[in-house]
Amino acid sequence: MARSIDRDLTRFKDIVRGKVRDNLRKYITHGEMMGRKGRQVVSIPVPNIEIPHFKHGQRGGGGVGQGEGEVGQPIGRGQDEGDGQGQAGSEPGSGHYREVELELEELAEMLADELELPRITPKGQDSLKSKKDKYTTISQNGPQSLRHFKRTYKNALKRLITSNEYCPDNPVIVPIRDDQMYRSWKTVHDPQANAAVIYMMDVSGSMTDDQKEIVRIEAFWIDTWLQSQYDGVQTRYVIHDAVAKEVDEDTFYHTRESGGTRISSAYDVARSIINREFPPNDWNIYCFQFSDGDNWGEDNNGCLKLLMDELLPHCNLFCYGQVESPYGSGDFIRELRRINDDFENLILSEIDSKNAIYDSIKTFLGKGR
Repeated sequence: MARSIDRDLTRFKDIVRGKVRDNLRKYITHGEMMGRKGRQVVSIPVPNIEIPHFKHGQRGGGGVGQGEGEVGQPIGRGQDEGDGQGQAGSEPGSGHYREVELELEELAEMLADELELPRITPKGQDSLKSKKDKYTTISQNGPQSLRHFKRTYKNALKRLITSNEYCPDNPVIVPIRDDQMYRSWKTVHDPQANAAVIYMMDVSGSMTDDQKEIVRIEAFWIDTWLQSQYDGVQTRYVIHDAVAKEVDEDTFYHTRESGGTRISSAYDVARSIINREFPPNDWNIYCFQFSDGDNWGEDNNGCLKLLMDELLPHCNLFCYGQVESPYGSGDFIRELRRINDDFENLILSEIDSKNAIYDSIKTFLGKGR
């Protein structure tokens, strides 16, 4: 039977989840959920929840309706009369927040419900297999740390009973070597579906810190969803101005360069990563490109050809998000619209501010590919 405190804790958690779910769009837009991210949980601030309770007055203050007074007179301690302006006090404020932890899997479910995301049907389930050791058998040999106490005890008891050595009045059972039983493992091969995610971002001088913050928030939610759909997710990062290179996550979000922009250089690096690490027949490949639309100094037709011939045929999705910059031209998305109807896996989104992140995520992931 569940204890009263357990029921109260469950009810409190349900209330917290409801608060998060009700305000999920706000969290998605402004990134409050990204405060502290661990391997399996994330800490987020939610408004403090006050549980109703009785508050007793001062001892000796009399009961209800006792004492002298006039109709309409305030009961209890009131504030001094005046114009409402006074000095700062020592009382706590009203804007309290409580940090709560949610599992990323639960967060992904909220995201799916809020954005009405379809489940992804992955490819490559039978091509990739992982080895796992499962303790499913029993053996007569093994280390003492894996000794199966219950089976060992039963063997010793059966031995004593069959040999008439068991004494009910003095039930001392001491196992011998032949009684010992141990848990044993069996290596099994589990099919799994893996995903490779390649993020590409223009880091030329026209991409400001605000645009990179938009990319960081959107990538967090994309990762959260994809990790809930696949057994394993491998992430790679590519930055470029006129020249592209593969970098780690921290460098991806904090690098700022200057100079021109050649988008085809990022496509070349992404193609190399796929050929080197992620065979398309076995991996579910997702490419997310973020830029302000500049592509100076190169032929757009050649860039589109590289995209159509080397990347789009191998990707579950290729998502291009164009962030609005006060310095960028915004021309490249118009070039992509020329081929958009020919490729179902090419998804385009314009992200003019943080408020557009919500709709952009739904645009990118809404097809369930």
